[in-house]
Amino acid sequence: MRPHISIHVKKVAESVEFYKKVFDVKPQKQTGSYAKFDLEKPPLNFSLLAGVPVSRVSHLGIEVDSAQEFEQWKEKLQNKGILNSVEMETNCCFARQDKVWFTDPDENEWEVFYVHEQLPLNDESMADACCV
Repeated sequence: MRPHISIHVKKVAESVEFYKKVFDVKPQKQTGSYAKFDLEKPPLNFSLLAGVPVSRVSHLGIEVDSAQEFEQWKEKLQNKGILNSVEMETNCCFARQDKVWFTDPDENEWEVFYVHEQLPLNDESMADACCV
């Protein structure tokens, strides 16, 4: 099983070039108005459709399994010039995490993150939670 995400983009070709950098693969299918990436890591069926975005999500994310995998993502995004920011040892959404952020050509924000530990759910930690 793997999730499927489909997003509207203004320019499919421009977005394909961007996501080729992010995922290190070419799309499985591509036309002037459509592209589909069949990804193994992360396991994802990801498609791009030409059009005006009809909805906007808060952000998209990829949770990795190890600190080493997180460092590989950080280095890759940095080397390709698409890394926006890095957050290390941050408390966010009731977890201590490392995160890197990047933004696609249509201003969709993505995070790649590694969770070091889950934090207790309480009102005090809610004040510092980035998910609110």
